[in-house]
Amino acid sequence: MLQIKNLHAGYEELEVLKGVSLEVNSGEIIALIGPNGAGKSTIIKSIFNIANVTAGKISFKEKDITHLKTHELVELGISYASQGKINFTNLTVEENLTLGAELIQEKDLVRKNLESIYHKFPILRERKNQLAFGLSGGQQQLLAISRSLMQNPVFLLLDEPSLGLSPKAQTEIFAIIKKLREEGIAILMVEQNAKKAIELADRTYLLEEGKVVLEGNKNIVKHKKIKSVYLGGA
Repeated sequence: MLQIKNLHAGYEELEVLKGVSLEVNSGEIIALIGPNGAGKSTIIKSIFNIANVTAGKISFKEKDITHLKTHELVELGISYASQGKINFTNLTVEENLTLGAELIQEKDLVRKNLESIYHKFPILRERKNQLAFGLSGGQQQLLAISRSLMQNPVFLLLDEPSLGLSPKAQTEIFAIIKKLREEGIAILMVEQNAKKAIELADRTYLLEEGKVVLEGNKNIVKHKKIKSVYLGGA
């Protein structure tokens, strides 16, 4: 579904990615793990055209999307839930969700998608008239992900979905991500919790200093480097 070849990218004069290649197949969860500053989030931002790509190619369903505008990416079925539970806190839950469908012209389709979200996540229906700032951390993250689902994506980019959440909320968010994959949505996920990411993902890429240094399926957890550095020697 998605293929990245020899990607170099960063911000202004700073090169963060130094020749990254990876792929995501239909119906897969792919995790990106590694230390802070390794380039994990920059991969996702490069796909969504909010980082500066200086070399390489990003393809989606064999179409070159390397420099497509954000609205063009959304129209292709790519959605992005950014880091940090970014919601419009002075708007209600339902207003936040509706903003996620701003490119959809048909009001009936917006209502249908909204109902689909409420069916999947009843807590959002219960809180639909509540201002977003009053939600718990887990509910805020759920709202951010749900807003990205309002466009009916086939490919979802998630940047640190468990960031700042309680262990209970993390478990709930990871269960939701797994459910989305079961519904046919391919997911590329940046995640600091390496153990949970590997457990959840079909395949995992380890990044260090802007390069992929290791890639594998769930058995990657047994690799010496993963065990000693990212799982605390477990």
